[in-house]
Amino acid sequence: MNKIKVAVVAGGDSSEYQISILGAQFIIDNLDKATYEPYMVIITKQRWYVEHNNQKSTIDKNNFSFMLNNEQYTFDVAYINIHGTPGENGVLQSYFELIALPYTSCGVDSSVITFNKMVCKRVVSSVGVTTAKDIIITKGDKIDADSIAKELGLPLFVKPNASGSSFGVSKVNNANDIISAIEASLKESDTVIIEEYLAGREFGQGLFMVNGEITTLPLTEIISKTEFFDYKAKYEGLSSEITPAEVDVKLSSEMIDISKRIYKVTNCSGVVRIDFIVKDGIPYMIELNSTPGMSQQSIIPQQVRAYGKSLGWLYDQIIIDTLNK
Repeated sequence: MNKIKVAVVAGGDSSEYQISILGAQFIIDNLDKATYEPYMVIITKQRWYVEHNNQKSTIDKNNFSFMLNNEQYTFDVAYINIHGTPGENGVLQSYFELIALPYTSCGVDSSVITFNKMVCKRVVSSVGVTTAKDIIITKGDKIDADSIAKELGLPLFVKPNASGSSFGVSKVNNANDIISAIEASLKESDTVIIEEYLAGREFGQGLFMVNGEITTLPLTEIISKTEFFDYKAKYEGLSSEITPAEVDVKLSSEMIDISKRIYKVTNCSGVVRIDFIVKDGIPYMIELNSTPGMSQQSIIPQQVRAYGKSLGWLYDQIIIDTLNK
């Protein structure tokens, strides 16, 4: 039986380039080699190439093929593991649609919606999902820091509106720091979303769809050792995660129900992670991660292990479902 050739696509243009590479290697390490023949494909603005056995082979963008030992290789499926552009915002998805190569993540329209925090919040609000109050700032706008602080209160969060990155996110405690926080966010995105601060417990819910059926993974509570779940908390061990989360059945069921509604209304595919803050018993959706982290310590791998399955099982479910569509 011929093995399924998988392009595990990593890199990208965001500040989380290296995290993407680590996650892609983790995926490759956990794929069943009896079934799959995986290759690391690295995409940057400068070059698209396959890295295999210490060789770098340029990708032919006409058909996403490459030459290795004088033989042309093509792929059966692409597993996208890029955080940010072009892998999380619909750009790479559009390319794969054009060349008719199946890919594992959310589709073009879904990626455009979920990558833009403001648009995503407006879409999920239409099905009754509660979100934090916000203000949108576009590059070049005149900024009235006192007015922002008055409307949203302090502290507040300043985030890049369209970015898969944890960079450029600030918790602002003083109105005098709002403008510098906005400037930091504008380095990652042309628009900035400023949100009210929600004091509560933070959770992450992983889920995916196979054969039209949504599977929810065990809920994780995220306890950050920093002021919030930032890059250091995510990737440098400055957080603790409890999986399964210690919550009552009612609250857990509510977050599962909300997550399924969000997944459906945004037309997601593959595995995603939806983050919540629970304040006064009410779950507020904070963010939808359509390309969640896949390194050893990431939340989705923790949830799969708590579910009693291997990471290879998860990837197998998603890849086979992608190929069957």
